[in-house]
Amino acid sequence: MANFKPVEEQLAYLRKGVAEIIPEAEFRTKLEQSLKTGKPLRVKLGVDPTAPDLHLGHTVVMRKLKHFQDLGHTAIFLIGGFTAMVGDPTGQSETRPPLTREQVDANAKTYLDQAFRILDREKTEVVNNADWLGKLTSIEMIQLGAKYRLARMLEREDFRSRLSANQPISVHELFYPLLVAYDSVEVNSDVELGATEQKFNLLIGREIQREYGKPQQVAMTMPILVGLDGERKMSKSLNNYVGITEAPQEMFGKLMSISDAQMWLYYELLTDFDERTITRLKEEVRNGDLPPIDAKMRLAHIIIAGFHGEAAAKKASDEFQRVFRDRQAPEDAPVITQALSEPKRLSALLAEWKLAPSRSEAERLIKQGGVEIDNARVDDVQRQIDLSKPSEFLLRAGKKKFVRVVVK
Repeated sequence: MANFKPVEEQLAYLRKGVAEIIPEAEFRTKLEQSLKTGKPLRVKLGVDPTAPDLHLGHTVVMRKLKHFQDLGHTAIFLIGGFTAMVGDPTGQSETRPPLTREQVDANAKTYLDQAFRILDREKTEVVNNADWLGKLTSIEMIQLGAKYRLARMLEREDFRSRLSANQPISVHELFYPLLVAYDSVEVNSDVELGATEQKFNLLIGREIQREYGKPQQVAMTMPILVGLDGERKMSKSLNNYVGITEAPQEMFGKLMSISDAQMWLYYELLTDFDERTITRLKEEVRNGDLPPIDAKMRLAHIIIAGFHGEAAAKKASDEFQRVFRDRQAPEDAPVITQALSEPKRLSALLAEWKLAPSRSEAERLIKQGGVEIDNARVDDVQRQIDLSKPSEFLLRAGKKKFVRVVVK
């Protein structure tokens, strides 16, 4: 018998950052019944391990699963060992290439290792839908297909747009939503979590549960996290992502590149700050009491500490302060050793040392004020560097490239 917080308190905590709760009245009823009986809700999050690495976009729904877990409910982390080989058609303009069992198993292992940076390993129920979907007989699969109408399936935006564009749809893709819906039957989920683009699949789960005589789950959708470009969904293929296993300094630099406006969505979806705290921070920035860069540094620190620990987050923050605000070299600036020789033009050396793609690009960088020697800006594209005697100097090329040059 779990000891749950009052329903209104649970609702306030769980609504944060949520796009939709379908239907919300039913969700309240489930929470009230859970409080009355002391029985935790079973909350399902299904993930298909189609790639080995997770980024911050993936963690939005995982964090919501953790919120349920914090309140004493049962977190079900469902690995799509079977459905990953089928391929989710959501958002796809063409049929996905199938994955092998070996690829799926390898990805699933790294998914779990990374997911437990957010979820409590001891309190998470981990299941794999290959354990039951792989055992369905041909008759059982046909019976599952008979429980949903083709016309309803083709109302789905992905399928509708592909049909209108004369793009092929394979029959197995029509089964994908039914398979993930059957997962909800198998695990007896009370709530299923997913991104807004998964709404169709989550709602089919409700219908298939009813068809099998089970109580219907509530669908809870989360907004899709916009990537570093501020325009498109965070994605590794679009190179606008922040990987949760990336080095803390790399994560910090990437997070500091988001726009001031965008950081509030990140605060909402990637931190446990409540709405009142986020509103207060916004007001402080608007009034000029808190510089936007400081608010963003606080955000980056909180996110990184969650994955790498407080010490690593502080080190990354201090390094950013040193390099980008105090314009000092990073502690681990690489060293370039240059042999003694005749003086050379700086632009040529920048290209030679791979600090610029070409000599002309190096000259452009100098003209734009992007080059410093020992913290003094270089404006002369004709600048010569004396390499005839031993010396050492700090060179900055662009915003992020620092090197210590040793001439000997």
